[in-house]
Amino acid sequence: MKKEIHPQYFINAQITCACGNVITSGSTQEALSVEVCSACHPFYTGKKKLLDTAGRVNKFIERQKKAEASKQTKKTA
Repeated sequence: MKKEIHPQYFINAQITCACGNVITSGSTQEALSVEVCSACHPFYTGKKKLLDTAGRVNKFIERQKKAEASKQTKKTA
């Protein structure tokens, strides 16, 4: 590596999540703050979180149910 062109690398950098989880990793910054980590992200935890302010998710689910019902009636007819 060339001298004096690379940033300082911190081997024990602290990554702090909004949920309170602290991870130690290597980085060019001593301390990092993140909003989501593997301890609180729905994909990793398996918990389903829906932020629905306008009822869009409920409307979508209702349309899916209606579509399934119409498929069933077409199959029986």
